[in-house]
Amino acid sequence: MIDLNSDLGEGFGIWALGDDEALLDVITSANVACGFHAGDPSTMRRVCRQAAERGVAVGAQVSYRDLAGFGRRFIDVDPVELADEVLYQIGALEACARAAGTAVAYVKPHGALYNAVVHHEAQAKAVVDGVGAFGGLPVLGLPGSRLLAAAEAAGLPAVKEAFADRGYTPEGTLVPRNRPDALITDTAKIVERALRLAGSGELVAVDGTVLPTEARSLCLHGDTPGAVAHALAVRDALVSAGTDPVAFTRPIRT
Repeated sequence: MIDLNSDLGEGFGIWALGDDEALLDVITSANVACGFHAGDPSTMRRVCRQAAERGVAVGAQVSYRDLAGFGRRFIDVDPVELADEVLYQIGALEACARAAGTAVAYVKPHGALYNAVVHHEAQAKAVVDGVGAFGGLPVLGLPGSRLLAAAEAAGLPAVKEAFADRGYTPEGTLVPRNRPDALITDTAKIVERALRLAGSGELVAVDGTVLPTEARSLCLHGDTPGAVAHALAVRDALVSAGTDPVAFTRPIRT
């Protein structure tokens, strides 16, 4: 089984980003922006309601406090403050989720924070401390990251994920977004990666290196050009190959 997750609710005020409703008809887990890099209360509540209606698991997509930079700039924030901000974001989304008849089922960092906690010990622990202060939620992250190691050490479920539309380095990390090979936009290549991951547990880095992975969740970015078409093609290909996407954590009803 494999889960399909996507970053949703990333509009803000009058600005919209991606087609949340269309993606919710395809994915099994929704990483909902919590207001720090994107999202606002109305957007959060709407996405939670739409996810609940479709039986899609709701996850808190926590980030640095960086609306201007869309959370894609590293911030050298004090670990205690970062833990509090993670807790705050989960709590804000939980309120919207409960109003929609569901609840936050997992946590995933966004953008620069996601990349930082691959190697940044203090910030990885801070994110886990924030999650732990809320409760024993699963943490979704990159295999081999300090984040997942800290989650395991704290007794939290550590869930490994892969990316269908991002380039990988030979070390298994994501290619920085300022490089031309950071993003995959060809539908056939995205589908090929998804099928290889589901069938063989492998990813291929930008230099051709084969990377074994035990990822249980596959991320399809909602802001990638052609995101909905990519997601539909991936799901159809997986189902045709005998792999029916299923959320890695059961959606919560309240």
